[in-house]
Amino acid sequence: MTTTRWLAEYAWLPDHAEPTPDVLIETEDGRITAVAPLTAGSRPPAGVEVLGDAVRLPGLTLPGLANAHSHAFHRALRGRTHGGRGDFWTWREVMYDVAQRLDPDSYLALARAAYAEMALAGITCVGEFHYLHHGPNGTPYADPNAMSAALVEAAAQAGIRITLLDTCYLTATVDGEPLTGPQQRFGDGDALRWAERVSAFNPENEHARVGAAIHSVRAVPAEQLATVAGWADRRGAPLHAHLSEQPAENDACRAAHGCTPTRLLADHGVLGPHTTAVHATHPTGADLALLGESRTGVCLCPTTERDLADGIGPARRMAEAGSPLSLGSDSHAVVDLFEEARAVELDERLRTRRRGHFTAAELLTAATVAGHAALGWGDAGRLAVGDRADLVTVRLDSARTAGAPPVGVFFAATAADVTHVVVDGRVVVADGRHQTVDVPTELRAAIEEVTS
Repeated sequence: MTTTRWLAEYAWLPDHAEPTPDVLIETEDGRITAVAPLTAGSRPPAGVEVLGDAVRLPGLTLPGLANAHSHAFHRALRGRTHGGRGDFWTWREVMYDVAQRLDPDSYLALARAAYAEMALAGITCVGEFHYLHHGPNGTPYADPNAMSAALVEAAAQAGIRITLLDTCYLTATVDGEPLTGPQQRFGDGDALRWAERVSAFNPENEHARVGAAIHSVRAVPAEQLATVAGWADRRGAPLHAHLSEQPAENDACRAAHGCTPTRLLADHGVLGPHTTAVHATHPTGADLALLGESRTGVCLCPTTERDLADGIGPARRMAEAGSPLSLGSDSHAVVDLFEEARAVELDERLRTRRRGHFTAAELLTAATVAGHAALGWGDAGRLAVGDRADLVTVRLDSARTAGAPPVGVFFAATAADVTHVVVDGRVVVADGRHQTVDVPTELRAAIEEVTS
């Protein structure tokens, strides 16, 4: 058994409104075995680097952050789609061009680098909303889950956990138009064949779990929604779905089915405590009640939502209705959950023209324990005995954080302030450097391969 003792200058403990100074954390075989705030008499003197054999962590130590919504291949789009005019639908055409170029080898390289960037940002677990299943023109690879395997291996090499949210994507529109062009790579024909393929994928990796996703109400016919939901329910697996990302989606659903996308999902048994709605930017009041009463979570991706001009969702109303909130980097325009967390509060201020909607502790919960729970890791996201030994330490002496109180980290810090990351007891990032991946070099090479 391997035991490590860590001395955090500050640590944010469960159910605390703000960080606690001088906390000794003991980990053994990937689990937290002790958490002990020190008394004044037991604190080490200034300048002493260790207390016994404890490793000092200067700054604020948080639980591991969870990125609950990722499309890894979108990382290749950063800086290439942000100028000029257009909307989600014009952006999507550029995204499809990158999707056409990927194969299992190039996807492994790109995802490994993207996940390593997440590790540098303090992310210890990612939810990969994966729909790039097949080869060009929809031809399956010899291994129908080769692209899934590439993502699981990429996460292993980057040192983080993954929930592969295998996505059912069958049609191009709510009216059932068939997939064409690049979209053919996404489809399995029908939900039963989707279920057959994903059921055959059983990665024997402790860092990986498989969940399900419904791409959207335009991509899965109404009569097949229950097949996907049933597959997830039988396995106790998380189920995610893009929901009401644009008003056009709502309008098309009403025209085809006479109801909102949320109502359609509710009617087909999709909503519930193991389900997470991604975005939910344009819900009605009745939609909010359906989500909250069913305890369906909502994953907010503020940077992507504003980058694509989708709008600002009613985050506070969602939380008050009963929906746990989590966070995602989605298109990876930035990979920074501190930015996503503060954007939940700041965007709400823009929407309501009032301040003070979420406490710092609520933003911490969204970035940590709620995100892990949404991905099926109920034993992660807290600095508590028995939980996974995920530790993320943030500098309090950078140009951004100097002078700010530890409680203000989500309003002051960026991903660049993360110095140490421990995942399941293993050091993945030390002194701001990934221990196994040259992240800038690998990102550059992987992106050049699929864009040049």
